[in-house]
Amino acid sequence: MDMDQLKRQAAARALEEVRDGMQLGLGTGSTAKHFVELLGERVRAGLKVIGVPTSETTRADAERCGVPLTTLDDIDHLDLTIDGADEIDPALNLIKGGGGALLREKIVAAASDRMIVIADDTKWVPTLGRFPLPVEVIPFGLGATRRAIEKAFAECGVSGQMAVRKAKDGHVFVTDGGHWIVDAHLGRIEDPASLAKALSVIPGVVEHGLFIGLASSAVLAGGEGIRVIERRKPKGD
Repeated sequence: MDMDQLKRQAAARALEEVRDGMQLGLGTGSTAKHFVELLGERVRAGLKVIGVPTSETTRADAERCGVPLTTLDDIDHLDLTIDGADEIDPALNLIKGGGGALLREKIVAAASDRMIVIADDTKWVPTLGRFPLPVEVIPFGLGATRRAIEKAFAECGVSGQMAVRKAKDGHVFVTDGGHWIVDAHLGRIEDPASLAKALSVIPGVVEHGLFIGLASSAVLAGGEGIRVIERRKPKGD
């Protein structure tokens, strides 16, 4: 079974959680695209839902598939967000942003009652960091921002090369919000929650690709079938 089939299997399993009348966050990326396509089939068969896309690419896909859309200006919350991830650890912390939509993805996930992450099982890792961590930045003062990021890395016990992301045409990649992305090759992130906090307070950093405590479950498709992992709630929660 090829990777694309596994991604579609994970998307199909997540679709089982969608109910009539739901307000949905629609993720970005190759696995999320499968979900949007399958959701479109259900909508054409009579399912009543409305979605908030996390990128202009997903907006175009949803419109093509006939999924009704709205914005977070017009509704006050989302019942469920379905999105992919670049890495998932056993605590269901994520690295996201390989497709460049991390800012909108995090806004949508935070506005949702639940977030289900869908992926093939190669995205499951014991420790985050093998995938480069995207950090979305303002172009102005980039040198100062990079120095502050390096300082945050040192304080959190990580280090690695940073590079401004380039688009396929060789020019700097620009996000839907008009920002740039610095990809940090860190190898291992032992304490992702501390690093997330340290990056969030840096002027010039718009958002980062560490999604801490947002995913409620993960649907992983592999050669032996589907695994569903639920996030363990802290005691007293």
